[in-house]
Amino acid sequence: MAAKDGGEVSSKLVLYSYWQSSCSWRVRFALNLKGISYEYKAVNLAKGEQFSPEFEKLNPLHFVPVLVDGGVIVSDSYAILMYLEEKYPQRTLLPTDAQRKALNLQVASIISSSIQPLHMLSILKYTEEKVGPQERLLFAQTNIEKGFLALEKLLKDFAGKYATGEVVCMADVFMAPQIAVATERFKIDMSKYPTLSSIYESQKALPEFVAASPERQPDAVH
Repeated sequence: MAAKDGGEVSSKLVLYSYWQSSCSWRVRFALNLKGISYEYKAVNLAKGEQFSPEFEKLNPLHFVPVLVDGGVIVSDSYAILMYLEEKYPQRTLLPTDAQRKALNLQVASIISSSIQPLHMLSILKYTEEKVGPQERLLFAQTNIEKGFLALEKLLKDFAGKYATGEVVCMADVFMAPQIAVATERFKIDMSKYPTLSSIYESQKALPEFVAASPERQPDAVH
């Protein structure tokens, strides 16, 4: 089959995902932006399906998302996004300008390595066990706010309608799900971050983002 806007897809891609996973949300968002159809395979993290022998063959770290493209298996949302950019260049998510390309990669890296891992369920459970339940939310909020402050300073001179200008790029793909989770799950006050707030207003209106949202997924629990 042919992907929208060019680029050949030899067979339908398969995305192993969990509806509430912000990392999976990034990939769903990117696939929608690129117009690539895919098969959704739910992995119920709450039931521990990520520890099954079948899933361990796909990702020994037992994390979602995992993308299967024919004989190619890619885990980790950052790696998946880079793979999609190389394999399916239609509707590119990285600018040609070297500075803005680096900025997009920096934003993606901050979110994927310095924010999201620090509020993973396993980390919060460990924090609660070691320190107490009252510290669980505070730990998550402290780390999210530290990351958001850095992003606010980083983007204030580059942002337009979207994170790095007037076109949706990789920074937006990583930012939008992170802000959604931060506000809905961890009650972060976004008034502290006017640049990020303005960007998010544009991001959350995108139909590709809405279609990728947790409540729209087949394994969503309402």
